[in-house]
Amino acid sequence: MDLARTEVTRAAAKRRGNAARLGLMAVPVAFFAVFFAYPVAAIVARGMKVDGVWQFGRVGEVLAQPDVRQVLWFTTWQALVSTGLTLLIALPGAYVLARFDFPGRQLLRAVVTVPFVLPTVVVGTAFMAVVGRGGLLDDLWGVRLDTTVWAILLAHVFFNYAVVVRTVGGLWSQLDPRQEEAARMLGASRFAAWRSITLPALAPAVSAAALMVFLFTFTSFGVVQILGGPTFSTLEVEIYRQTSEIFDLSTAAVLTMIQFAAVGAILALHAWTVRRRESALRLVDAAGTARRPRGAGQWALLGSVVAVVAVLILLPLGVLVERSLGAAGLGYYRALTRDDGGVFLVAPIEAVGNSLRYALAATVIAVVIGGLAAAALTRRDAGRLVRGFDALLMLPLGVSAVTVGFGFLIALDEPPLDLRASWILVPLAQALVGVPFVVRTMLPVLRAVDGRLREAAAVLGASPWRAWREVDLPMVRRALLIAAGFAFAVSLGEFGATVFIARPDNPTLPVAVARLLGRPGELNYGQAMALSTILMIVCAVALLLLERLRTDRSGEF
Repeated sequence: MDLARTEVTRAAAKRRGNAARLGLMAVPVAFFAVFFAYPVAAIVARGMKVDGVWQFGRVGEVLAQPDVRQVLWFTTWQALVSTGLTLLIALPGAYVLARFDFPGRQLLRAVVTVPFVLPTVVVGTAFMAVVGRGGLLDDLWGVRLDTTVWAILLAHVFFNYAVVVRTVGGLWSQLDPRQEEAARMLGASRFAAWRSITLPALAPAVSAAALMVFLFTFTSFGVVQILGGPTFSTLEVEIYRQTSEIFDLSTAAVLTMIQFAAVGAILALHAWTVRRRESALRLVDAAGTARRPRGAGQWALLGSVVAVVAVLILLPLGVLVERSLGAAGLGYYRALTRDDGGVFLVAPIEAVGNSLRYALAATVIAVVIGGLAAAALTRRDAGRLVRGFDALLMLPLGVSAVTVGFGFLIALDEPPLDLRASWILVPLAQALVGVPFVVRTMLPVLRAVDGRLREAAAVLGASPWRAWREVDLPMVRRALLIAAGFAFAVSLGEFGATVFIARPDNPTLPVAVARLLGRPGELNYGQAMALSTILMIVCAVALLLLERLRTDRSGEF
């Protein structure tokens, strides 16, 4: 009798849990429907409808244009090459940080992660200071790469190095090294043991990292906008050009749909690889797998990784700081406090305060929406509906931010959602990018909580809200802070949507940097370097704070 009563109680608790999950999903779904799906659909409809009739024949017309085909080809091949180069350069770093224990390991880990949280505008500016006109290479040897694709490729490697190190290295550090050692004791060579034991285990993580790098480079905007100039254009840059310069919404809508389809396929593949990684491996504590380098070969590998990090990551950032000082000392920084009456209606330095306020508001929104979404996705035995919800949350990372920003202006222009003149428009756009990072940071921690604790709380009569507050919250508090930090950093650097919706009297830091770079003159260039340095420092400080809070289960990023 007691057993039957317990089963009935558990069934009732399960029903309450399912209802609570649907309730948790309702707010994020509504948020994405209003502030993501609706603006994107509005911009597509504006471009594809004529007199209320859909003109799907326009797709073929756009694809028949030689310049559009060239953009599609360049977008694809540069993303493939960028992905290959990133894997080639970053995988040794992933191994070193996963398997070697050496002084400065945590510092090196933090340094390689800095580029990932930097705004793409800063990345482009930093590489412009190295490879552009008047840059370091130009000053030393008269070499310029800003008119070649190599500047874009190297900047993409710089930006995505941390994706491979975090994704692959995080798993590598949790693989039991004794399996490979056992294979070697049985006579296998070092390479044969790695190929037969480690490589198959790492394959899903490598695939997931490659897909994420391909996604980020396929949709690259700020880097290509700054380093590509008029010569090179990705889909994202072309959508921006068609929307803001040519005002051809029809072509922009077609390109948006193409990018949306490509991103959907990439995210589906990524979700599949992540599921493979979660279900197929037995992992060990990462704290016990790292060892001090042994032998000249391992020390040489460590030295080569440090050298690559110094040249690829530290050099551009160091040159950026040096160029922000220049011969004028702090003159460029002092000039930021003056209103020149030009493209800015306020002194450029005010962009710092604007960015911080916007990013804080976006962080609050992203943590609330992302936290609810992560709580809804906690159980692994989710059906297709929940898996589809999970994929929905990742779409803002790949769908054209330019389309979202312009869609905000077109769609949110009538009561009760006439927000075009409201300051909240910028944080809403930034929060869309922050939500996926919040979810991916909190979800592994929430899934690590023993579900039996929640069941016990439910059997004892606790409501789902009280069970979450008493069981989950104490365990995920640190991950919540990390998620907020990531949301703040990515919101601070959002550029694609903000460039459309930030008002001239309230520019953000990335928008201010881009506008300064677009104006001739040494002073404007120096001010752009100074603002980029300020933005870099803010993001780096946020990252260092995250590293102090990080645990081994603090998410994919």
